[in-house]
Amino acid sequence: MAAPGNAAISVSLEGYSGNGKVATPALLGAMLRAADKISDLVFSPGRPPQVQVHGQLIPVQVAALATLTPDDTRHIAIDLIGENKQAVASLREQGSCDISYGLPGVARFRVNVFIQRGSCAVVMRVIPTGIPEFASLRLPAHLTDVASLRDGIVLVAGPAGSGKSSTLAALLDCINRERNYHIITIEDPIEFLHNHKSSTVHQRELHSDTPSFAHALRSALRQAPKVILVGELRDRETIESVLEAAETGHLVLSSLNTMDASKTVDRIVSSFSSGEQQSVRARFAKSFRYIVCQRLLPKADRSGRVPVAEILKANARTRECIEKGEREGKTLLDAIKAGASEGMQHFDGEIAQLVRDRVVDLETGLSYASNATVLGQELVR
Repeated sequence: MAAPGNAAISVSLEGYSGNGKVATPALLGAMLRAADKISDLVFSPGRPPQVQVHGQLIPVQVAALATLTPDDTRHIAIDLIGENKQAVASLREQGSCDISYGLPGVARFRVNVFIQRGSCAVVMRVIPTGIPEFASLRLPAHLTDVASLRDGIVLVAGPAGSGKSSTLAALLDCINRERNYHIITIEDPIEFLHNHKSSTVHQRELHSDTPSFAHALRSALRQAPKVILVGELRDRETIESVLEAAETGHLVLSSLNTMDASKTVDRIVSSFSSGEQQSVRARFAKSFRYIVCQRLLPKADRSGRVPVAEILKANARTRECIEKGEREGKTLLDAIKAGASEGMQHFDGEIAQLVRDRVVDLETGLSYASNATVLGQELVR
């Protein structure tokens, strides 16, 4: 059980004799036992090992590691990277690297090792061993309609740690169970492991299986998939390849680190030169099917976090807003509000309901709102 507030948690290392270096697997196992619902492990020089629970960092008191030294974090990084030469090269040349790491029978992690002030720091995102059931994500049930789409683009957006990967995994699992398709995923690194169910699933990891998202996407178009999952839209080349895949009859799922539907469209369009942007608007307007944006809000009783989603669905009005650009009276927010009967919803409307239901307190609701002034006026009526 997690400690209250950010009070330190003391843990013991199984099999540690008190001599020599702490084995990284033993350290990770001890930290995972420190609290429930741990999302991340953090190793930073000058700090004790830390776990993140419900968005809050909690120090973990471990024998022989009261405070991590640069040598400690370097050894942890070396153990995690192992023989991955591509990761070593990335760390040396770019100052960071992304890898996956597994503790057999215990947990898997998405790992980022980076250099700060000349020493290594490590952040490890805990990946659940099983693919989450869609119902457990507490998102609108009608989003499982994604499994019946024949083509187009479905984007899941939100800040880091908002549950995008879990949502994509659950949606892909719906397709895997319900359709007899060929599915290809392109990830950096592979997170959730998808077994063959009704569909056949091939998962490719950046660097170890393919040099880039764009290269893997070009190859995928010759590998006869029906569904392609791209871990993240990071650059113009990848976005161009995703548009091409959707336009040639594929269903493409991906994610973006953007805050709402409007900013998601802006990010895609702004990735291209000014001379290309109108064409991209038209192409994306025809290709997109859903934009699902997520935020996680702390509950009023501090027992955890509750998800809030903004959902933009393709219809004549939303396509027009994207193709022609937003303007007075014809914004994506206006279109979302008008599309409530079709399952569309906007952040502030959902936050207002959580505040009224006392799931989230007013101060928290306003701090996470897209427009705190308008939301505040609505709630005090």
